[in-house]
Amino acid sequence: MSGFKKFLLRGNVLELAIAVVVGAAFTSIVNSFVKDLLTPLISAFGGLPNFSDLVLTVGDSKFQYGSFINALVSFLIVSSVIYFLVVLPYQHLRERFATVEESNKHDCPHCLSEIPKAATRCAFCTSELVPQPSK
Repeated sequence: MSGFKKFLLRGNVLELAIAVVVGAAFTSIVNSFVKDLLTPLISAFGGLPNFSDLVLTVGDSKFQYGSFINALVSFLIVSSVIYFLVVLPYQHLRERFATVEESNKHDCPHCLSEIPKAATRCAFCTSELVPQPSK
């Protein structure tokens, strides 16, 4: 039981649980925004009170493609918010704080194979080389 308690109280699991709860709350807010505000505003130009009223009937089956449009708009809003407020800033921070690794290899001037900078002879074409100093 103590192992399970340690597992639950680890930072990653707790952070993930919080992220899921916040994400679900954010999704419900966006869904409400799309259903109650955005689609009525857009559909006002088309004469319909709401996209969810759009239905295609084939035989006895009803296809509620208006609800699908609402869900699609919700998805686009949620995914664009996540991209612009989470993914792009994260990539920017990674690029900003990334350290440039200096390679300890260079190309042989004779055969253009990649060899260590300290090599005195190319392992591929056996040409003699002047070792390059490491910085």
